[in-house]
Amino acid sequence: MRILITNDDGIYSPGLLALLDVVYDMGEVWLVAPAVEQSGVSHAFSLTGPLRVQKVKINQYDRCFAVRGTPVDVVKLALGEILPEPPDLIISGINRGENSGVNILYSGTVAAAMEGAILGIPSIAVSLATYKSPDYTFTAEFTRKLVGILVKNKLPLGTLINVNVPPLKKEEIKGIKITCQASSHYVEEIEKRQDPRGRDYFWIGGYIVLDGDNSSSDIKAIKEGYISITPIQMSQTNHDFIPALKEWKFD
Repeated sequence: MRILITNDDGIYSPGLLALLDVVYDMGEVWLVAPAVEQSGVSHAFSLTGPLRVQKVKINQYDRCFAVRGTPVDVVKLALGEILPEPPDLIISGINRGENSGVNILYSGTVAAAMEGAILGIPSIAVSLATYKSPDYTFTAEFTRKLVGILVKNKLPLGTLINVNVPPLKKEEIKGIKITCQASSHYVEEIEKRQDPRGRDYFWIGGYIVLDGDNSSSDIKAIKEGYISITPIQMSQTNHDFIPALKEWKFD
């Protein structure tokens, strides 16, 4: 089995290295990841500049490549130039911080897996739902088990598995829930500051607000101590709205 590992936190991020340690013996594993952090770039890829690749050695692993580009750039380049043959599986992660609700739209981690799904390759995005002193040990072990399950089953074309693990000890995890993406949005908080030369700059932040019924959502499951597994698909068409839209008078 040929496995491609990538992420959006950068090639030397602890979550990526923890994942590499536990799956490297599962087959022919390649690590191709952004040279620097690319969090929040969503599905962006480079059209106006070059992509540079550097082969690196990480611990005892030698099939490792750093790409000066976005997570989607990384997947495109890995499949088109770096790997000798397409992988049987793509794992994106382990991300620091959860990718749930509206964050799925912004996530470079999910975008890398989505690019794999678009290209017909079974793909997983994995996140540990904390930024504070994350311990990736259990999440990495769970991902290894999930790989074993995935190779025995089949994902629909254009669909990936998005996994969020709560920041709890193994014995504190309540179980696994199959979830939907939470309906949510950001309340933006934009802070205006000045640099030492007196020029204005802005720092974008905010917090997430849930919308409507989220009883079966990823965010709720994580908060309750469950591992959230959500099938995410490429198509974003609102099929329920098509009949009403056809009634609009466009003449």
